[in-house]
Amino acid sequence: MEKVPLVDGNIKDLVLGETRRETLIRLVDLHARYSAALDNDRLEDWPTFFTDDATYRITSKADAADDLPLGIIYCNSKKMMVDRITSTRQANIYEGHGYRHIISAPLILTASETDIVSETSFCVIRIMHTGDSMLFASGVYLDNIVLSEGDLKFSSKTVVLDSHKIDTLLAIPF
Repeated sequence: MEKVPLVDGNIKDLVLGETRRETLIRLVDLHARYSAALDNDRLEDWPTFFTDDATYRITSKADAADDLPLGIIYCNSKKMMVDRITSTRQANIYEGHGYRHIISAPLILTASETDIVSETSFCVIRIMHTGDSMLFASGVYLDNIVLSEGDLKFSSKTVVLDSHKIDTLLAIPF
């Protein structure tokens, strides 16, 4: 694992210095590229935003508060994410739709020389093949992010949905 660029290896450097701005810009860029891949139906790109041993989980706020480990969707490796996209493209049958993500700036919760923990609010609008649009989901991304081969990647991404009411049409990752 590469070191996240910090001057003295503590969060103070991220909060106060030029390094913080650079790191925040890289985090914003990571989220922008991530959501653009999903919004533009480049689903095969989705796993590339993760480390090989990353976890991805979608859960509700209530289940997260109760510390329930599994989720509505759970992948414990990049290979599982690739399988999920392959099945979405080749095996699953669902009504055609797309997403549009609206994402806040990431809030850096903690940082060390090797990783960043952040929280990012989001809303996802679902656009049906008929042209109808609706708010599909809102919540927060709880992310562990590492530097891997010069790029920031998610080592863990937990999508915590504000509501426990989930539409059955959850085919595409958030």
